[in-house]
Amino acid sequence: MKVAANGALFMITRRRFSSLFVVALSGVALAALAAGCGSSRKSVGANDVAVVGDKPISKEQFDRLVKQACASYKSQGQKCPEAGTEQYTALRKQAMQFLVQRAEFDQKASELGVKIADADVSKQLLTIKAQYFGKNGKCDSKCEQKYRAQIKKQNLTDEQVREDVRASVVQNKLYAKITEGVTVSDKEVADHYKKNKKQYVQAASRDVRHILVKKKALAFKLYQQLLAGGNFAKLAKKYSEDTSSKNQGGKLTISKGRQVPEFDKTAFALKTHAISKPVKTQYGWHIIQALTAIKKERTTPLSEVRPAIRQQLVQQTKQEKMRKWVDDVSKDFRKKTTYQVGYAPPQTTTGTTTN
Repeated sequence: MKVAANGALFMITRRRFSSLFVVALSGVALAALAAGCGSSRKSVGANDVAVVGDKPISKEQFDRLVKQACASYKSQGQKCPEAGTEQYTALRKQAMQFLVQRAEFDQKASELGVKIADADVSKQLLTIKAQYFGKNGKCDSKCEQKYRAQIKKQNLTDEQVREDVRASVVQNKLYAKITEGVTVSDKEVADHYKKNKKQYVQAASRDVRHILVKKKALAFKLYQQLLAGGNFAKLAKKYSEDTSSKNQGGKLTISKGRQVPEFDKTAFALKTHAISKPVKTQYGWHIIQALTAIKKERTTPLSEVRPAIRQQLVQQTKQEKMRKWVDDVSKDFRKKTTYQVGYAPPQTTTGTTTN
């Protein structure tokens, strides 16, 4: 979903429905949020919508989140889903899932000794301000004014924004904690390279230039001009229909097998500097000139791609480890989460209100 500029702050600081953890684990989210039997769940207070472990989620938090989601819709020129519709039910469910997961992460962060200082939150918020309201990575007084105007427009306070930024910092620090020490062996790198060797093959290539026109008669007219010494670049700029290359005099670097067959066959059959007769393709008529010799197909050796492969595999291993950890956390809280009547996501059990 594209985000309008004036909704940037909300979507960045309140990554409600697209954070790494929510997206990566959407398949287990409902099961994780379901209340279990024979539990250690606590009852829900009258002013709360749920209790996750020892942490209550207030109605004020929930309502504010839904309202801010609606404000984000409106800032993008869209209508907020109407109450009673499937879309509105889905919005409420996503809001609840987000708040529950945030409460889970807060408690697990404490258990793991993950410390979140005010300075961490301020630093992250400053980065967001500079990115969306500042210049050259800095946030001056004008930047601060724009930030204040934006949160006012979205009915947010600085305190509320900081609360959401803190949640983002918690997620980042948990990810660093859980994935700390992840490594990939040389054998794993080599095995990946061997299994995916086709990805590291660089097709034969060469530099060419061409003129594309719609009419056969014009193509042959231009071809004769070129044989008579006409300026290829000037004619390309004047006549070519290929907007991606005409301003460069028709120049292209092509890789074998990546163009339409008729163009590809001709371009790689030409001797260097030779000009082809007009070639018909689905796009029109091409006049092609080979500018360089053909660079032969080459397989990039493992030594050149080893660092990139290692980085890719480390990242994948970290993400998988994080997914498993979040899955385990969700299961751990399964019997510790109670919902107020009317607030439980579909397929979950509600708790009873206490006064």
